[in-house]
Amino acid sequence: MRVAVLALMCGGLCRGARAADPTPDPTPDPTPAPTRVVRPVAAAAELPDAPRPQTQAQSFRYVSIEQATPGALPLGLDDAITRGTKQNLQVLLANQTDREVRGQILAAIYALLPNLKATAYTNAMELNLAALGFKESELAKFGLAPGSVPLIVKVDTTDAQISADQVLFNLPDFFLYAAARKATTVSTMNVLNVRGGVVQAVGTQYLAALADQAQIANAQALVTADEEVLSQATASHNAGVGINLDVLRARVTLRNEQQALVKAENTFAKDKIALNRLMGLPADQELTLTDAVPYTELAELPLEQAKALAYTRRKDLLALNAELEVVQRARRAVKFERLPTIAFNGYYGVLGETHGNYHGVFTAQGVLKIPIFEEARFRGESETIAAQELGIARQIDSLRVTIDAQIRASQMDVETAAELVKVAQSNVQLANEVLSDTRDRYAAGVDDNLPVVEAQAQLESAQSQLIATQFEYNSAKLDLARNTGVVETQYKQYLGR
Repeated sequence: MRVAVLALMCGGLCRGARAADPTPDPTPDPTPAPTRVVRPVAAAAELPDAPRPQTQAQSFRYVSIEQATPGALPLGLDDAITRGTKQNLQVLLANQTDREVRGQILAAIYALLPNLKATAYTNAMELNLAALGFKESELAKFGLAPGSVPLIVKVDTTDAQISADQVLFNLPDFFLYAAARKATTVSTMNVLNVRGGVVQAVGTQYLAALADQAQIANAQALVTADEEVLSQATASHNAGVGINLDVLRARVTLRNEQQALVKAENTFAKDKIALNRLMGLPADQELTLTDAVPYTELAELPLEQAKALAYTRRKDLLALNAELEVVQRARRAVKFERLPTIAFNGYYGVLGETHGNYHGVFTAQGVLKIPIFEEARFRGESETIAAQELGIARQIDSLRVTIDAQIRASQMDVETAAELVKVAQSNVQLANEVLSDTRDRYAAGVDDNLPVVEAQAQLESAQSQLIATQFEYNSAKLDLARNTGVVETQYKQYLGR
């Protein structure tokens, strides 16, 4: 029974680790707001494990939360991902699960190792033979005179020995050990899978913060331009060559852009908080993003090559394959439980009076155990393991189909986002040309400032759309890297850094 129970336990632990994948849903918010960059959903309740040496920490029972450092912390994308893979709560939990699995493996190894123990004890006691029913009148039967044997007997002995137990032949324990060794691969793959999810989550959140920063710069530029238009309209009105409607229109446009700037700054602040939590930093830690928005066209792999890469690099698939081997080896262990087992045990030591002579004592014996009336248990364990093996095999087949679908969808997202970026870049260029022409006409007095206001609104929409599409393109590339199982090692290549 211990074979089946331990196999099921290892499988449950490994599946529990796989379920802890913290990858947020990178799908952009479908809300069609051109001035707003869609942000990924951050994983909840991530806490750091320990503070960095240069900062103070607030200690709780099981974790230590860093205190915010004075001033803004310079942060690049690589540094953010490094912090996330070290301090994100899901990574810490995955590491603890890995530790738990390895503890179970030690129990399996123990069954195959010799068990050697050393014991020693000393014993002093006093016996009242009369109280135990001994009578002096009975001594005559043994030819002894009454009084020749004392009724109070003192015994003081010391015993020291070394004992050994060794299983000589037990195939179930051997296959159980083989299954336990393979379980380390399952646990390792699950830890790497969680790390990959954290890399994608942190990277996507960092890109969202960069996009927010670009939106702020865009809004600030538009506010500056609107202030200039308002100044021109006011000057024309004061000179008697302009109308008050131009002044009002310019003032309304300026107020709208100022509101957009406030919203962009608020969005940026919230996204930095979410990024802090993904990295295990306190929410009030100020950040200075040191990287620029990356943009490089991705040379995509053909579909079949991407699928082949995913089948060899996806950590969740590798974990399932290793888990299937664990169950298969456990099934062989259950099969061979019908065979007899041979073991040896014995001891050697000394025994004697504490202050007298000692004599060597020993025992050595071989043990042969043959299961006879346990067939029902064996068949029950075989059915349990067979059902688990079939379930994992079906999960593997389903995951391979899912990987195919995910890669196809990710490649389409990358292609679509790349085309949208090109269109958005063209729209920004055209909007800049339109705005330049309308400003020249307004400055020459050919037209009022209504076309200028409309051209500025078009430029704002085009620039916001360009920022949003660049974010979607980079997010789609990270998602493709995640679906092919290389996000942790190749995210730089996919982002073109």
